[in-house]
Amino acid sequence: MNALIKKLLTSDAGFAPLVLRVPVGLTLAAHGAQKLFAWFGGYGLEGTGQWMASIGLEPGYLMALLAGSAEFFGGLALVLGLLTRPAAIVTAFTMLIAIFSVHIGNGLFMSNNGYEYALSLLAVTVALAIQGGGRLAVDNVLRNRF
Repeated sequence: MNALIKKLLTSDAGFAPLVLRVPVGLTLAAHGAQKLFAWFGGYGLEGTGQWMASIGLEPGYLMALLAGSAEFFGGLALVLGLLTRPAAIVTAFTMLIAIFSVHIGNGLFMSNNGYEYALSLLAVTVALAIQGGGRLAVDNVLRNRF
C-alpha cells in the first residue's frame, strides 16, 4: 500500500505544474464556490440544482453538490498540490460532463457558450493527472512520510 501511495504522490515534473495548478485551481474553486455558496454571482446549491435538473442532470441538487464540491475542493487541492493526481482526475471528469452536457451543442467558442474554456481546463487537469504536482507541492511532504 505504501508503494502505491508513494507512486501516486511522486512527481519529477519540476516547477511547471505550479504554473498550471495555481490559476486553474483558483478558477475551479471559484466556480465551485458559485455552485455551493452562491459566491461571486453564483446561484448556490438550490439555484444551480434547479438549472441542472432543467438540462436533464437529475437529481439536480445532488448534481450541483457533486459538481460544486469537485470544483471547489478539487481546485483548492490543486492550488496546494495536495493529492494532485486524484484532484486532477475528479476535476477533469467534471469538465468532461460540463462539455458534453452543457457546451458541446454551442460549438467551440465561449461567445456562444461553447466548450473552449472547459476544454482548456480539461487539458490542464489531464496534464496534471499525468505529471503530478511537481516540485512545489504538498504531495512531496506527504510522500516523504510514507
